[in-house]
Amino acid sequence: MRKPPIVIHPPLGSGGRRVTVRGEIVGLACSDRDVVEFLRRVGLPEGERLLDDPAWVKWVGGRAHVYDAA
Repeated sequence: MRKPPIVIHPPLGSGGRRVTVRGEIVGLACSDRDVVEFLRRVGLPEGERLLDDPAWVKWVGGRAHVYDAA
């Protein structure tokens, strides 16, 4: 199985999660809406559908869709 191209990194102490696409940082997300916008900017207009697809997105550290620091 190949690695998912989109990684949502662990929440930062100040809140928000770094988002990378194919190893490139595309932004700091504070919500799913931010992630969807970053994906749209890199040419993935169906980003919302991808957020729960493990073939596309890997959520690292913390729960998926949670952006606040624990």
